[in-house]
This record gives sequence, C-alpha cells and structure tokens, in this order.
Amino acid sequence: MNNTFGHLFRVTTFGESHGGAVGVVVDGCPPRLSLTEKDIQPELNRRRPGQSRIVTQRQEEDIVKILSGTFEGKTLGTPIAMIVSNQDARPEAYREMVTHFRPSHADFTYQAKYGIRNWQGGGRASARETIGRVAAGAIAKKWLKQTYGIEVIAFVRQIKDVMARIDLKRVRMSDVEKSIVRCPEPRTAKKMIALIERVRKSGDSLGGIIECVARNVPPGLGEPVFDKLEADLAKAVMSLPATKGFEIGSGFGGTHLLGSQHNDVFARKGKKIGTLTNRSGGIQGGISNGEPIILRVGFKPTATIMKKQQTVDAHGRSGELKARGRHDPCVLPRAVPMVEAMVALVLADHALRQRAIR
Repeated sequence: MNNTFGHLFRVTTFGESHGGAVGVVVDGCPPRLSLTEKDIQPELNRRRPGQSRIVTQRQEEDIVKILSGTFEGKTLGTPIAMIVSNQDARPEAYREMVTHFRPSHADFTYQAKYGIRNWQGGGRASARETIGRVAAGAIAKKWLKQTYGIEVIAFVRQIKDVMARIDLKRVRMSDVEKSIVRCPEPRTAKKMIALIERVRKSGDSLGGIIECVARNVPPGLGEPVFDKLEADLAKAVMSLPATKGFEIGSGFGGTHLLGSQHNDVFARKGKKIGTLTNRSGGIQGGISNGEPIILRVGFKPTATIMKKQQTVDAHGRSGELKARGRHDPCVLPRAVPMVEAMVALVLADHALRQRAIR
C-alpha cells in the first residue's frame, strides 16, 4: 500500500479511523521555517468533526503534536512527524460491517485486494486519514505564502442543484469561514444549510462541487510530460475520499467553445506578461503561466446513509444493512481544507523541483 505523496516535498500518512492515533511524516520541508503547533491547529480545526450542526457529531478535538523536525520553533530540514490521537472512536457502531459490505464503500474492494480489512470505521479508507494531509498542507501553505506570496483558497460552489454565483477575484478566506457550509455567498449558503438539514433528517446524503483558486503562483511550475501540473493536481485532489470529478480552468464547459473563443490572448500586464482571459486555469502545456490556478472537484453524496440498503456478506448471501454511528450528511464543508491542503502540497513540491532545475 502506497501511503506517500510527492517527490521533493513528501508526505506519508499513517493510522486508522478507530486506531490509537493518526498522523503524518513530512520530508523535504526547507529549514528555518518558523513552525509550531499553532501554525497547524487552525487548519485541523476547520477539518475536524463536530464543528457544526451539519457535519458528523463525532467529538474529536484533533489536537496536533509535533514530534520531530523542529528546534526552537523552526524547521530543521529533517523529517517532521506529527500525530493526532483518536479520542471518540466507537467501533461497536460498525459491528454489522464485520460480515456485510457497505454499498459504495471500500469494504468489498479492500477485502478483494488484501484479503483482510479494518471494518472499524473503514480503517485507512476513512476520511479521518486526511488529518495527516491537512497538517502537512498547513506547512506547505505557510512556506508557499512566505516564499512566493501564494495563497490557496477553496470554497463550496455547489451542493446538489444549489449553486453559488461567486466572483473568484473577490473570494477571501474570511468570507468562506463566515458560514458553517463554507460558501462565501450568504444567501446561497443559507439555502445549502437548509438543504443539508432537510436531507439529513430523511436519513439521506448529498454531494456537490468545491472550487479552489491559488493566487500568485509564479510561471514555470510543472514537469512535462507526465508530471504536468494539472495532472498532479488532479491526482492529488482525486485521492481524497468521495471525489468523483475534476476540472481545471474552463473544464468540460470549454468543449462547447471554438478555439478562437477559448484561447487566452497574451498581453503585457504592468511589468509582467499575462493573459487577458484565464480559460486555461493558470496552466498551459502542463506549466503554470502566472495566472490564478482555478480548479473544481466533484464529491459524491456520502456513502453512509441512515436508510436500509440491499447488500451481501462475504459469502455472497443477500441481506440488508442500515448504517449506525455518526456521519457527515454532506462531506463538502469539511472537505474544503482537504482540497486546499492537497493543492498546496502539489505547489510546494513543484516549487522545490523548479528550484532544483534552475
């Protein structure tokens, strides 16, 4: 099982949903970056369960502890190990999953691949694994901001058929964080919250789209041919639980345009060269062009629902399964910092790779 992501800025996550702890080892972070738990904790607070009435009510404080890689508040350039203890695990809620496979979960596929699986909350397939990603992403985001002025902001663009009309140039983190659903458009946010609450009461779940913008990314990041920047971004965000779609720039909408309509025309913008439009989403030929990188990620409805569903057991015998426990009726509000983290990890890795070749 491959649990490591990245080339020069490398992260390895560990731990299971209902084990003793989860965590991450970050290798390749440059030295002398100011770093303490206070830099990591705010991002984990955005990801943690129990933060509002529209997410899972599992009560975890998710307090991070840095075990290595820093001295006197600065990174050493050596591996940074971080750990978060599991405190509110309730494996008894998953007892029926010992023999029965949950629809649209990783239960059957993990069993088919390894011949063994952790049925307690899904083990490594649980979204709790993303704690390590978000912790590592917090380091990447700080280094990118300090070194290049890069900021990475994600938000909920759509839940089911409720879509926000948002000007990406005006999106700010403070606006995103004002709403528990993490949609920066107040009227749409209220509609999204009402929809989540209504669907949750019925025992069902919802999916939607998260959009992310990375500003101030310098031109030149990306490694053709196989490590194109958008290819690595796609792999990064599509490795998150419940993801089912990826778009960058004009995405699938661009297929409706002619080349003369879609091309981004170059022009001088102050002292720099830029484009008048940004249908490429900040990447051309697999390399960043200096414009904001804009991408969207589609998340399916949460697989765990409080309705009876048909399934089979390990022997193929038919049965019914109704989930118990505490689950997100919609993963998107908590997935926003996860998307930001994965985008930041890719940008940090490619920034270091660009330094190496120049």
